[in-house]
Amino acid sequence: MAGPEIDPAAPPSGAGCVECLATDGWWFHLRRCAHCGHVGCCDSSPSQHASHHAADEGHPVVRSFEPDEDWFWDYDRQQYAEGPDLAPPNHHPLDQPVPGPAGRVPRDWEYRLH
Repeated sequence: MAGPEIDPAAPPSGAGCVECLATDGWWFHLRRCAHCGHVGCCDSSPSQHASHHAADEGHPVVRSFEPDEDWFWDYDRQQYAEGPDLAPPNHHPLDQPVPGPAGRVPRDWEYRLH
């Protein structure tokens, strides 16, 4: 799948979830929009910013932004998808903790996941 849903040249928007960083939030795992590069938190995270971005912007395909993961997900079809190599970097910094970011994750984070 390489069409209007995916722009391989779009770089990631940053090292963490855009909205969580702006609001002192935290995330479990990160997803990168394959169309525009927006980095958002996964659906297990409290705020689920990646899927909200997909719905709000009409950008249904994301790629994992976790080290050693290269899968794509299509929110519209609710299934894994195929995609090309995307502009680097392909994951958040290796020294960034999971969950993250450092200093914002509550002690009871496991009970706050979806």
